[in-house]
Amino acid sequence: MILSVHIADLGARSLPGVLRARPGPADTPGLRYARTTFTGAVAAGPPRLRPGRAALIAAWEDETALDRFLASGPLARQLAGGWLVRLRPVRVAGAWGPLPVRTDPAADAALTEEDGPVAVLTLGQLRLRRALPFLRASSAASGRAADDPALVASLAMARPPRTVGTFSLWRSVSAMWQYAYGAAGPQHRNAVREHQADPFHHEAAFLRCRPYGARGLLDGRVPLSAASATPPHAPRARP
Repeated sequence: MILSVHIADLGARSLPGVLRARPGPADTPGLRYARTTFTGAVAAGPPRLRPGRAALIAAWEDETALDRFLASGPLARQLAGGWLVRLRPVRVAGAWGPLPVRTDPAADAALTEEDGPVAVLTLGQLRLRRALPFLRASSAASGRAADDPALVASLAMARPPRTVGTFSLWRSVSAMWQYAYGAAGPQHRNAVREHQADPFHHEAAFLRCRPYGARGLLDGRVPLSAASATPPHAPRARP
């Protein structure tokens, strides 16, 4: 199975139609899961909606299924002017029922050894009574991430009232690990501990992925090429 993340600036008039689109396995051969979302900035403070920008998260049986969708799907045509990245999941923490992802330990080991670009996808079904604590914790962690020079691209995603998520692209596994668990900043560790003590979500998953096969531009640049260029020195990631 592979994943794809599509991000496109559509404008206020086209956005509602894309958000209403719900491709499913019955009408899209090879599709396992798809969700269109609003998007926002990953930054400290209250969530900042990005007007006119939409995202599609999708899971596919194989490359052929995704290629078929890109060639003939009406939703794919609407998103074609944006940025698309293909993701191969290599490690998953937690669970996301609609998204039956199998991890690849060998690919994860290779990704860590090479210490190349890594993409992280988080997904959650929010417990509404925990919405304010979640927003406080995620704001602190997001602010720390936004200030990290190893963060190449990021996106907050939401589908009210419950679906929330983030996508981030990092220069290296070690840099991502240092943000999440290193000594420089405790914000992410604190958010993890708070979630473990009293979960923010009914269901949540953290997916580490190998990014590849990207096309298009995001905010006028090519994020995956930027991630691959001259990664900063960083301690090795833990296995």
